Amino acid sequence: MAFGFCLGVFILLSVWPSVTCSDLPRGAIETACRDRYLLVTTQLSFAGNEPRFEAVDADGVHPITKQYGSECGYMFSILPLPGHAELRASYFSCHTDNQDDEVFTFSFNLITIDANGVETTYHVNANCSLPLPWSPREFSCEENYMEVSVRGDVSGLPGTKADNWTAALATAHSAAMSTWQVMFQQEGQQLTSMSFSEARELGYVFHLTQGRLVFRSPYTGSVMGSVTMVNGTFVEMVYPILVSRQRWVVIMVNLVVACSTDEGMYDGAGLVWQTPTLLSPLVSELSGLESSKISFGVAGQLLDEPITAERGYSLDISDTTVQISIPFNADGGYRKSFVMDNMYHEFYVVRLYYEQTFMDDSGVETRLRLHRPMNTPLLIQHPSIINQTVLEARVFTVYLGNLSYDVDLVAVKLNGHNFTILEANKSGLVITMVSQPNSNLHAYVLRVPFDSVIHKLYPTEGLLEYSLDINYTLVILPQEEPYYYLASVVAQFNDVFPPVFKGVCNKKSISFQMDHKPFDYLWEVGVGPYLLTPNLAAKRGYIMQNDSQSLILEVPLFSVGYTYKDINLKQFRGTFEILSRVPKTLEVKSSLAKACLFQTTEVIVCSTEGVVTVVTDVTLAVPGAEPNGTFLLDATCRPQETDDTRARFSFGLHTCGTRVQVDHQHVTYENEINIEHTFQSEAPVKTRDTASVVTVRCVYPLSDLYKLFAYWRFEADSPGVGTILTRVPVKIFQPNFPPTTLTTTRRPLTSTTTSNTGLSPGRKMPGIHPRAKYVKVFSWQMNQPKGTT
Repeated sequence: MAFGFCLGVFILLSVWPSVTCSDLPRGAIETACRDRYLLVTTQLSFAGNEPRFEAVDADGVHPITKQYGSECGYMFSILPLPGHAELRASYFSCHTDNQDDEVFTFSFNLITIDANGVETTYHVNANCSLPLPWSPREFSCEENYMEVSVRGDVSGLPGTKADNWTAALATAHSAAMSTWQVMFQQEGQQLTSMSFSEARELGYVFHLTQGRLVFRSPYTGSVMGSVTMVNGTFVEMVYPILVSRQRWVVIMVNLVVACSTDEGMYDGAGLVWQTPTLLSPLVSELSGLESSKISFGVAGQLLDEPITAERGYSLDISDTTVQISIPFNADGGYRKSFVMDNMYHEFYVVRLYYEQTFMDDSGVETRLRLHRPMNTPLLIQHPSIINQTVLEARVFTVYLGNLSYDVDLVAVKLNGHNFTILEANKSGLVITMVSQPNSNLHAYVLRVPFDSVIHKLYPTEGLLEYSLDINYTLVILPQEEPYYYLASVVAQFNDVFPPVFKGVCNKKSISFQMDHKPFDYLWEVGVGPYLLTPNLAAKRGYIMQNDSQSLILEVPLFSVGYTYKDINLKQFRGTFEILSRVPKTLEVKSSLAKACLFQTTEVIVCSTEGVVTVVTDVTLAVPGAEPNGTFLLDATCRPQETDDTRARFSFGLHTCGTRVQVDHQHVTYENEINIEHTFQSEAPVKTRDTASVVTVRCVYPLSDLYKLFAYWRFEADSPGVGTILTRVPVKIFQPNFPPTTLTTTRRPLTSTTTSNTGLSPGRKMPGIHPRAKYVKVFSWQMNQPKGTT
C-alpha cells in the first residue's frame, strides 16, 4: 500500500561534483534517544533532491544505502511533511560505539543537495544511555529489517520446537566443528548449515556485544526465511540456530525471529492493522509463553490509554489476534494532498508503533517492538462547506474545512468579483484561517456582509433571498498546484414586504403613516422620482416625523407633489402618491396614491397637457361684479361654471388669446379674466366698461417642453407653476416661502425672474397685488432626473 514517492528508503549513491561543509542550523536537525534506537529528524529543504546519510566510525565513512541499512540496522525514510526526513539507528547498528550495552555513541554525515547540484554536509553526533533495562530476549520489527538480541548467558531459550532442536543437536554432534556455525531451519526442509561469512553474504548479520548476542535479517524476501499464515495474518520468520562443538560439549543458541507482515488496510473509516496474539515460532508448546502486556502509539512513541481514546484509536485483543484501528485523519497521522483533473486527492499516513511483552513459565521476559507505516489509497476528497450564517447579523459566514496542512487558500471569487486574501480583508470582507479541533487539519472562515457583493432576489412575494457564489482558489504545497472549489450559500427571509403606508384625509392636508419593520432598509421611500429625506420635506413644506416606531408624513394642500382632478366650484380631488422602491434600480415595489376631496375656494392648475383650470373670486377685484359676465382675452372664452362670486375657466394654453413669452430658462403663458361692469359718471348717465380684474399665468421650465418645439405638440414633463394676480392684496400660498404682498402699480412684463411667484424673469407686477393661491401640480415621471425639485 505504500507510495514510493513518500514512503520507504531514498538513498542516492552518485558521486557529486561539489561539496561544502556547514555548521548545523539551529532546529534544522534534531536527535532523540528512544528505548532501543536513536531518532534523527531533519527539516532541511530538499529542493527536489532527497538527502542521504553516512555512518562514520574509526574505519571511515559508510554510505547508508537501502541494502546496507537493512543489514546494519538503519532505517531512513522521507515523511509526507514537506522537507521532513528521519533516520532510525538501532543501538546495535554496525557503526555504533557500544559501551557495556549501556551507552551508545553515534556519528553521521547528513548530505543535502540544492537546486544547483551543490552538496552540503552536516555532521550529526549523539550519545544515548539505555533508558530501559534489556529483557532476556528482545525483537525489533523495523520497516526494512528484523532484529533479535538475547542475553549472552542464555544458551538455549525456549521457542524452537522440540523436534527441530533435536535435529539441530544431532547435526552438531555429527559435524566436527569447533567454530561457530549457523543452521537455518525452513519449513519442510532439512537444516542448512553455513559459516557466519556465508550467512553475511546472504544479508544475515550476527554480532556479539559485551553481554548480548544479536541477529539481524532483511525484513522481506530473505533467502532463508519463510512466510506463513498465523491466525489470518501473514508472518515472516527466520530460524537461525548458532552451534559450536567443543569436544563433548555442544553449545546451541536459538535466535529465531518472527514479525507480522500486515501492512494495514483502509476500511472506509480508518486504518486497521492486526497481528497474531502469539507469534509462532516464538511460542512453542513446551515454553508456556503468554502475552502479558500490549501497548501501542504512533511515530515511535507509546501512548497512554486516555490519549488513544481521545484520538479515537481502538485496541481489540482476542485469543488469536490483536487489532488496532486508527480513524481517518486522527491526530498523530499525516495527510498528503494532490490535484488531478481539478480533483482534490489525498492519502492519510500513520506510522504505527507497537510493543508486546511475553512471559514464560520461568518468569523470563520477551519483548517485541514493531514499526509499521500504514496509509490509505488515494482518496478523492471534498472540502467541507458549512453555512454558519446568522440571519440577524446580515453577514454570510461560510466555513471551508477538511483541509490538510499542505493546502492554502490564496484567492476567492465572490459573485464574479475576484479578491486575493489581502484584497478581501481590505474590502470589508474577512477571511480567517482556523485550526480544526482534535486534528492536524485547518479551515478558513469567510465573512461577507449582505450589503457588499451579495445578490438579492425576490423569488416569490414575501420571500427574500440573499445568494453568494464562491469560487475558492487553493494551492497544494510545496508544488503550488492550483485547485478550484465551488460553493454556493443562500439566506432566506420570510414575510419580507415593502413598507406599507396608511393615508388619512384632513381638511387641508393628507397624512401618511408607515410602521417600521426590520427590512425597511431594503427599500427607499420616494415622492415621484425624489427620495424622501428630511431636507426634501423641509424644502417642500411637508411635516415629517420619523422615529424608531414609525414614519409620519403630513402633506399640506397645494404642496409640491399633488395632482388635481374634477375641479368645480364646490370641491376638487387632490391626490398625493408615496412610493416604495428598490434603491439601485428604482423599481417601484408598492405605492399609495391617496385621493381626498377638498373644498374649492380658489385654485389654478397648469397641467402637463397644456390645459389651465382656474377658479377665482372676481368680486375681490370688483365688488358686486357678476362672475357670469367674465371672459378671457378672447371674449368668446367664457367660464364653464359660476356662482355669486366665483368663476371657473378651463382653456388650452394656445387658445383664448393666451400670450406666450420665452426666455433662456422658462416659457410663460398669460391670460386675463375680464369683466364688464356698469358705473355712474358725473352726469346722471350709466356707462358700461370692460376691466381686467385677474391675470392668470402658467410658467413651465423650458427644458420640459422639448416636444413643443420638436413635434409642435404641447407635452410637459412636469406641470407648470400657476399664479393668479388680482388688483387687491391677497395671500400667496407657496411652498417654502412666506406670504408676500406687492404694493406697486401694474406695469407691462419685463425680463427678470421672481422665483417665489413663478413669474418669468423680472416680472414685477406694479399695481397688482398677487393674492392667488399658488398651486404647483406634478404628474411625476419615474425617468425624470434626480437632484431637482
